[in-house]
Amino acid sequence: MWHLVRKHPWFFLGASLVGMGLRLWFVFRFPAVVDDSHFYANIAENWLQHGVYAVTDSGQVVPTLSRLPGYPAFLAAIFAIFGIENFRAVLLIQVLVDLGTCFLIADSARRLISDRAARAAFLLAAACPFLANYAAAALTECLEIFFTALALDLVLAGLKLRTVDPSLRSESLSSSSKHASTQATGIWFGCGLATGGAILLRPDGGILLAAIGGYLLILLFRCCAPTVSSTISASTARPEGANPKPEARSPKPVLHGREARAILRAGLLLALGAAIPLIPWTIRNLHTLHRFQPLAPRYATDSDELVMTGFNRWVKTWMAEYVSVEEIYWNVPGDPINLTRLPKRAFDSEQQREQTAALVADYNHGRDNERDMTPELDARFAALAAARVKAAPLRYYLWLPVARIADMWLRPRTELLPPDPRWWEFNDELRPVVTVLGFGLLNLIYVGMAAAGWFRTREYFGIGLLVLFLLLRSAFLGTLENPETRYTLECYPAVIILAASMLR
Repeated sequence: MWHLVRKHPWFFLGASLVGMGLRLWFVFRFPAVVDDSHFYANIAENWLQHGVYAVTDSGQVVPTLSRLPGYPAFLAAIFAIFGIENFRAVLLIQVLVDLGTCFLIADSARRLISDRAARAAFLLAAACPFLANYAAAALTECLEIFFTALALDLVLAGLKLRTVDPSLRSESLSSSSKHASTQATGIWFGCGLATGGAILLRPDGGILLAAIGGYLLILLFRCCAPTVSSTISASTARPEGANPKPEARSPKPVLHGREARAILRAGLLLALGAAIPLIPWTIRNLHTLHRFQPLAPRYATDSDELVMTGFNRWVKTWMAEYVSVEEIYWNVPGDPINLTRLPKRAFDSEQQREQTAALVADYNHGRDNERDMTPELDARFAALAAARVKAAPLRYYLWLPVARIADMWLRPRTELLPPDPRWWEFNDELRPVVTVLGFGLLNLIYVGMAAAGWFRTREYFGIGLLVLFLLLRSAFLGTLENPETRYTLECYPAVIILAASMLR
């Protein structure tokens, strides 16, 4: 990548200044320090001041495992240098991290497509307001995207060594193979560490590991499969009785056994590197909390907190768009549920509407008006959810997940900005409406260019890895009850690389 920067210094300087200016504008105009930010900061503060990975509950320091330690460690390092709760320093450092992400995306496009595509990818990443917006948010997304881009870049670097990908094997291993093997060891182990870093920030970082491991398995399968298809096509192209060509007489393996071993070695190094960052966290949970918990719990809860499985399942029987996350899902427990905000698909009959209204009323007027979710209320939500799933299983298992995936990918990404989440009602003033429409159109352009880029480059080396990652992550997101658009941002390095192929 360095030679490309030296070749086009003014382009990268100008694009970097654009990217820097955009991110700083978000930092100073729309800094996002939300409830989760303060929760992470509380853990970091206790870690620094008391040496305990804990939260403050009613004035007491209580050990926690509800959040993975990646982001609290990042905050603790910054707070130790710039002062406790100095979120301005956090956001400014994230700006630099996000610019580093732009270079990683460009390097991946260079390896995968061309130098011209690398420049296009850098410009698309630097000018992307969605990445810039979350660089100005004290949340895990900025670092998660960085480690995702780093892992993908290292995978492509490892495959480029011509010891793994069959489409690149045009010559036998030369005397430099030992050096290439040593270099591959560092690259694949580094890829594992980058993947482990993503997992240490968010549990769903494991999807990245699954995508890379799955791609290696595909290569291993291709390694063991004979080229039967080429033989069949060659034989059908010749008239009957014709002598076969010498090379078509006996199918040969796509890869040599040495290269197959390289795939297995890459996979082992990847798994080892991904596991190492999680070992201290797992040991700490065993020692301090007596629980085997290598990741964070599914609903980010501690052992003394109620897991609202019934309520969450009920939500999944009708949730399809982000606006309901803000208006209903985030309110429980603690705030009332506004029954009028439930969509019509939340009720299958008038009787079920009355049953739901009674249940919501009991929650809204709970003990001492605290609006706690009790086990009894959660069980009633579970029973209601079970009846709805039994009545329409396809809706629960297929149509609603597809709708949630579509909403996460296509919704205007303005959740951290002032516009009303019910943007389609056009109740805002002109400027927020224009912002929503502009962000929505821009998101469609990025996604549309990525789809078109995949169609043009689907035979390129490494494209399958990006597509597999996008498919696996989208499928996983469909299983969640809360369709938040930020969950697809980790896909944007792949999206931008594919989009840049249109400008190669």
